[in-house]
Amino acid sequence: MKILSFILYPFALLYGLIVCVRNKLFDWGIMKSQSFDFPVISVGNLSVGGTGKTPHVEYLIKLLKDDFKVATLSRGYKRNTKGYLEAGITSISDDVGDESVQKKQKFREVIVSVDENRVHGIKKIVGDHPETEVVILDDAFQHRSVKPGLNILLTDFHKLYPENYPLPMGTLREFRSGAKRADIIVITKTFPTLSPITVRRITKLIKPCEHQGLYFSFIKHGKLTPVPGIEAASELPHKINTILVFTGIANMYPLDEHLGKMTNHMEKLHFKDHHKYTTRDLSRIRDTFENIFTRDKIIVTTEKDAMRLFLPKIPDILKGLPIYYVPIEIKIHKDFRIAFNDQIVNYVRENPGNN
Repeated sequence: MKILSFILYPFALLYGLIVCVRNKLFDWGIMKSQSFDFPVISVGNLSVGGTGKTPHVEYLIKLLKDDFKVATLSRGYKRNTKGYLEAGITSISDDVGDESVQKKQKFREVIVSVDENRVHGIKKIVGDHPETEVVILDDAFQHRSVKPGLNILLTDFHKLYPENYPLPMGTLREFRSGAKRADIIVITKTFPTLSPITVRRITKLIKPCEHQGLYFSFIKHGKLTPVPGIEAASELPHKINTILVFTGIANMYPLDEHLGKMTNHMEKLHFKDHHKYTTRDLSRIRDTFENIFTRDKIIVTTEKDAMRLFLPKIPDILKGLPIYYVPIEIKIHKDFRIAFNDQIVNYVRENPGNN
């Protein structure tokens, strides 16, 4: 492993330098960043995937939606379309991406849009919906063409950015110094119980700047929920002997840990992040499940994966299988919750738009 790291180090350094030069061009005003006269909140990370951006965006939506007209904008990763699109309640992942489908299913009153050009997307949102009071950008920390009013950086508790390296040696999209652009840093996927010793250790490691708020969040898993549109053969068994888990997400260890409390045996089928399921994939899932020789067995996937099953033919292939997903939500640790919520709400309230 040390030999591989040694080999990859020059490439990581070159990659980091290229991104660093790009960032400096934005910092010096040579490349332009567009700011807006209404609240724009960016949620992103330094690493490639897996820090929990979408559930944190959902946390912000829940926090703001009762008092403000909220819109969200992402690029719509792995969609088959281009340009600006607004998600509807019947939208599918091929059109707007799985994360947008998930957000629209949960928050039907919220504007959920996609556009690879974030500046154009924001202008289209406020043009079509002039009542919009705040736009939340999902996965936009490296999109320097937009200058958000509040920049939120997420980092995984189990792989903090100060202990990581740029691609391809590590998973960082840029040098660690890019974290200085953040107004808020959130340590995600911590344990539900957070000790003061852990907080002090991480604070010392992160070294937040004077202007940066440092907060800690954890995942709360919901009850097993039947996947909509798939007619299951039976109800959830009282005792679960075996769980077949299939996922197409970057990090599945929180789900593994959660499901491990429900059963003594799990079988896993792991696909790449944002995987688009084919009929062959689903036949493989069915065959694997049917070859598990035990009673009281079920199939479980993630909420994000479930959004990719709203496609023609898929319900027919999976018909009769006991297939469920685990909804998740983000919780800010109680010692930090009030301060975090106040910082978000006060920013939006104190920066009303003129549109």
